[in-house]
Amino acid sequence: MKSGVLVVLPTFNEVQNLERVVDGVRRLGHDVLIVDDASPDGTGDLADRLAAADKGVRVLHRARKLGLGSAYQDGFRIGLTDGAALLVEMDADGSHLAKDLDGIVDAARRSGGLAIGSRYIRGGSIEGWPFHRWLLSWGANVYCRTLLGLPTHDCTSGYRCYTRELLERIGLDEVVSQGYSFQIEMVWRSRRLGYPVVEVPIRFEDRVAGASKVSRGEMHRGLWTVLRLSLGRWKR
Repeated sequence: MKSGVLVVLPTFNEVQNLERVVDGVRRLGHDVLIVDDASPDGTGDLADRLAAADKGVRVLHRARKLGLGSAYQDGFRIGLTDGAALLVEMDADGSHLAKDLDGIVDAARRSGGLAIGSRYIRGGSIEGWPFHRWLLSWGANVYCRTLLGLPTHDCTSGYRCYTRELLERIGLDEVVSQGYSFQIEMVWRSRRLGYPVVEVPIRFEDRVAGASKVSRGEMHRGLWTVLRLSLGRWKR
């Protein structure tokens, strides 16, 4: 692992986007681990071809769709075993731009904790979302900040980098969220442990191919997870 950075890309039906995303990361010199949940559209086969052509790309095939959080947990475990110093979450749909990656990685390295690519701080932006989708995302972050007492503006961002030390302290087996609420829980756990959580402005661009995986049920589970974490905090 030349740069000490491993970018984990969970995939489910991203055959139209994956190669472009992997190419952007590899041009920066970082290793890639694709975690594919048995995509029926051929994403797994494409991932295997990319890995066969480039030693900096690996693939973890999972037997079925198991959730975003568990994909990152499995990917991070492999990265930690292999000695990665910095571990990155990044979407495989092209909405996270490779040009923002090194800024996020450098911020995590400097802070020693978690660096988040933020859409909701000065300099951050979202392109291609209708107003109602922006409102849902913005409202979810207000909900997280209020109930969990978090100063982080973009708790739900899926573009972020953790230091090895932070992930080891969190303990991946202790994380209960398996879906998109994984992002929120990891911010909460990082701050509870006293690690810095810094935000780096990014330009988020809505996918141009394929379909979003965020369902209404996933949103409801995320809201419930935040409430559960909040109640646990109040009890203590």
